[in-house]
Amino acid sequence: MRLLSVVSFPPQNALWKSCILGFIPQDSRRERVVMMQRVLRRAFSGKESPWRHRCFSQLAQREASLQENDVLLPKMPPFDYSPPPYNGPSATEILQKRREYLSPSMFCFYKKPLHVVDGKRQYLFDEDGRRYLDAFGGIATVCCGHCHPDVVEAIVNQTKKLQHSTVLYLHHAIAEFAEALASKLPGDLKVVFFTNSGTEANELAMLIARLYTGYNDIISLRNAYHGNAAGTMGATAQSSWKFNVVQCGVHHALNPDPYRGVFGSDGEKYAKDLQGLLDYGTTGNVAGFISEAIQGVGGILELAPGYLPAAYSSIKKAGGLCIADEVQSGFARTGNHFWGFESHGVVPDIVTMAKGIGNGIPIGAVVTTPEIAQVLTQRSYFNTFGGNPVCTAGGLAVLRVIEREKLQENAFVVGSYLKERLTSLKGKYEIIGDVRGRGLMLGVELVTDRQEKTPAKVETIHVMDQMKEKGVLIGKGGFYGNVFRITPPLCFTKEDAGISLPLACNSHYGSL
Repeated sequence: MRLLSVVSFPPQNALWKSCILGFIPQDSRRERVVMMQRVLRRAFSGKESPWRHRCFSQLAQREASLQENDVLLPKMPPFDYSPPPYNGPSATEILQKRREYLSPSMFCFYKKPLHVVDGKRQYLFDEDGRRYLDAFGGIATVCCGHCHPDVVEAIVNQTKKLQHSTVLYLHHAIAEFAEALASKLPGDLKVVFFTNSGTEANELAMLIARLYTGYNDIISLRNAYHGNAAGTMGATAQSSWKFNVVQCGVHHALNPDPYRGVFGSDGEKYAKDLQGLLDYGTTGNVAGFISEAIQGVGGILELAPGYLPAAYSSIKKAGGLCIADEVQSGFARTGNHFWGFESHGVVPDIVTMAKGIGNGIPIGAVVTTPEIAQVLTQRSYFNTFGGNPVCTAGGLAVLRVIEREKLQENAFVVGSYLKERLTSLKGKYEIIGDVRGRGLMLGVELVTDRQEKTPAKVETIHVMDQMKEKGVLIGKGGFYGNVFRITPPLCFTKEDAGISLPLACNSHYGSL
């Protein structure tokens, strides 16, 4: 792993910089310093330089400072897995094929895109076998850990027996998984419709709400993301995710954003704005209200306390159904509860889910009550792959792993520890404007001015790139693209958290 910012580099001295920035094994602090000294002596052997004594002195001072502040780059924890040698196409070849054959809308993180070829638990491996700590989890998707043996076994065993049939025939996997999902939800939420993604689940949920109520208008929140199909793009409320196509029947209420919102953390005032929107922007009756408990793409943004209960009450009076989008915040990720909406003390009429439901398998679901579910019998509703036996067998294995390995409890303990440490960093570094989230769904917003809350866009990209070079992967989001999204597999440990923190500190031009 690289050791950066140990000394000040002489200007325009490529030799010096290349020596210092070389890969140096991190066996111990003392050994690193000794090796650095040897490199420096070799670089300046046989010549006197005005930089020589100065840089040795700076090296010692820097080492002492790093030891005192405990921000030296630590070693990765021991891990008893090494991927087999990779013999496939190189990253360069893959990039060339992507440019030629795949949609130009596809983009990559990082200046030098990461080529991932293997994964195990909370780690990913590149084509050279280098290990990375995955603190993004495939966008809050990998909950049990990469290639969990129980999930893999369930998928492989089912694939060997029957890869696909149709829901027009009977199969035990879909029924067993539906029953297990229903047991995790409150009240009468026990009828499951399986889909292929979160976007598709949200599309279906809004269709059900419109059919059941007989009304058309959907209320969503500004800054929300619910998918990129025709209906869900309308419910999404960030311009960067919306194309110039017809999007009708959706109204966007003020976002109850405790950090940037006009009413701060006063959830009741945002709820009054929602009531105003119902009174003045609709017929007074709506089909439904859709929201995330924690906005994921929106920058790990928790809704202001007290907002959801009041909002649900207003929507019910307007004849609408309440839809909880749990695509990112569901499946134990928030730690204190299995579902994000539970933290707000509400029970929705419809719950949508995906991502963590399959640990990476393409599967989503809509869960509602028996009464509401009846509306889809008015016509034929069918999904070719919804309830596929391989996906549902894998999903059931995921649920069992979460329960057996107590991953919800781990998300709470490790997430609370990590959030506490991140909050302490906010007290030291002005660039950290806000730390938020629950469990292992955390966000860190960077700003160049705390008073003005000026988004630190360039700095965010820089730190992300530097952390990747040092072996830690995080995501980013928020309307301005200046929020780190920390959504690792739920098997993440305190030791992992201890690695990512000093790396973050050491990644903004040496220190934040």
